[in-house]
Amino acid sequence: MFDPSKLTEMLNGIQEKAKEFQEQNKNKIYTSKSGGGLISVSMNGSGEVVDLNIDSSLLEDKESLQILLISAINDAYHNVDENKKSDALNMLNGFNLFGQS
Repeated sequence: MFDPSKLTEMLNGIQEKAKEFQEQNKNKIYTSKSGGGLISVSMNGSGEVVDLNIDSSLLEDKESLQILLISAINDAYHNVDENKKSDALNMLNGFNLFGQS
């Protein structure tokens, strides 16, 4: 028989766990490099750029700089996104959503 109080309890637990993951992600740093390390971009788990390093040799070549910067940012963001997905799956697996033992 369906027990609404159990559903509410489970949803509250998921919400609390999600808040914990968000706080933990703020402290995680994901760094991506492109151009053999000429550009390095670091993002926190919230997707905010927290550090950017550009080798001075690229300052004369705007087109290469743009391409490598876009590549590094996209790669770092992809890492953040994949971590969020993984954390969400792990969180949901911790809850017995379908009553399986």
